[in-house]
Amino acid sequence: MRTWNLYHGRTKPNSGRTYLERMVRLASAGADLVALQEVPSWALGRLEAWSGATVFGAVARPARLGALGRKLTALAPDILRSALNGQANALLVRAPLRAEGGQRIVELRAAGLLERRVCQLVRVGAGERAFVVANLHATAHAPERAREEVDRVAELVRGEEAAIVCGDFNVRALGLPGFSPPIRGIDQILVRGLGFEQEPATWKPERRAVGPNLLSDHAPVEAVVA
Repeated sequence: MRTWNLYHGRTKPNSGRTYLERMVRLASAGADLVALQEVPSWALGRLEAWSGATVFGAVARPARLGALGRKLTALAPDILRSALNGQANALLVRAPLRAEGGQRIVELRAAGLLERRVCQLVRVGAGERAFVVANLHATAHAPERAREEVDRVAELVRGEEAAIVCGDFNVRALGLPGFSPPIRGIDQILVRGLGFEQEPATWKPERRAVGPNLLSDHAPVEAVVA
């Protein structure tokens, strides 16, 4: 599985171009479960075709002006960002895994100046077992708020025997009691009631390089869950 903040398809350093489809295809290649953050809201309807997966989307900020908003953002993606394109989280589930029912979307923080913060929860079956996956994008530049939101997600999965909590926590090395240890960055894959065949690790830069630039300002985090 992987988790990746897509940065709306932009690059680091900013190049004035976006590579959203390329990034979704890269993130989903060879993965059974993918958690995405900072997906333009309009793109949720494209993810199934790009990934070949069952897609669950959770809009944090709606898109505005439809196709016109997308065209305007394409002229200056590094400036407009989510102002017109909106912003969402997404979970991609692909065989042999299966989604058992729909998703639950929980608001972690009400809309402020920019957007609300949400967590999506999907029950996933694997053989005879099942577990809950929680994907969140915590508040940026406000560590105490981010910690509150991550703690809220821990409450949401408290009664689950097996759970994965993943996403962009926006606080470095932030873990949860009873879960696997966090890695050093702000993007995490934490498990409880499950093990790892390959522990979470960030991609090396060359795996997301496009010429002199990197896709996104975040590196994907990848793990193999037993």
